[in-house]
Amino acid sequence: MSMSILFSMLLTGVPTLSSSKAEMDDVIALIRLAKLPEHAVIMDLGSGWGTLLVELAQAFPGASVQGVEISPFPYLVSRLRTRGLSNVAVRWGNFFHSDLSSADAIVCYLMPSLMKPVSDWLDVATKPGACVVSNTFLFRGRTISVARHGAFRGTVALYIWPARHRMAGGSTGVSGEACVPK
Repeated sequence: MSMSILFSMLLTGVPTLSSSKAEMDDVIALIRLAKLPEHAVIMDLGSGWGTLLVELAQAFPGASVQGVEISPFPYLVSRLRTRGLSNVAVRWGNFFHSDLSSADAIVCYLMPSLMKPVSDWLDVATKPGACVVSNTFLFRGRTISVARHGAFRGTVALYIWPARHRMAGGSTGVSGEACVPK
């Protein structure tokens, strides 16, 4: 297990992190606020151990939940965790090679060093109006539509991509974010 995590960190510069139950609940709550179609496509970029995939599949049984993970051991664990869930597909590989054109919602829990490249990639890879939910690390220069804050953890934020709309007063970014209280 530790070799797989080390391999992943050497390959990507990012450790394989898991969302807490409270963070997963926040991700699901924000996706529900987005009022996705019943048969939505929900993509988890860097799906890790598959815990969030299971939660998403149960919360949105009519959706197609798709995960992409580059680290071999977490990928295999997620395959085992999601077996028997007919609405989940997990792929091993680099999520930057994924087709996001049909995604209604995209979730990610990535490190700060990846947020700018992912932001730029989402600009060209997603359809306008796609929901993007980020756990803990935020997209700089993008407008948060709704956020949930935890006492001892990071913010979980919902963006409606490309998330460059202006808020009252002409500003953009996180300064005027809305907050959904717990």
